[in-house]
Amino acid sequence: MPTAIRGSHRATGRSITDQFRAFDAHNPHVYRELERMVARRLATGTTRISLKDLFENLRRQLPHGVAGLNNNYTALYARQQIDEHPHWAPAFELRRRRAA
Repeated sequence: MPTAIRGSHRATGRSITDQFRAFDAHNPHVYRELERMVARRLATGTTRISLKDLFENLRRQLPHGVAGLNNNYTALYARQQIDEHPHWAPAFELRRRRAA
């Protein structure tokens, strides 16, 4: 796993979705690691997954910080996981989005 995350987007005036897309494009390893973490949890019989919990685990694993790993991205990463793995949908509780 890479040792740092690039692409902090603080106070840019862009939507969270736009910030997320830019962050994800610069840090594809984050999605891949979250995907591995979800798969491991589901393989152990876990039926509910908290992306916020996985974010905290990921932060502890990265030795050089997590610049840009914004908690606002958790729902977007959950939706991305479901898009890629529709059979995982029951493991995530999603709320209706209020903004793009």
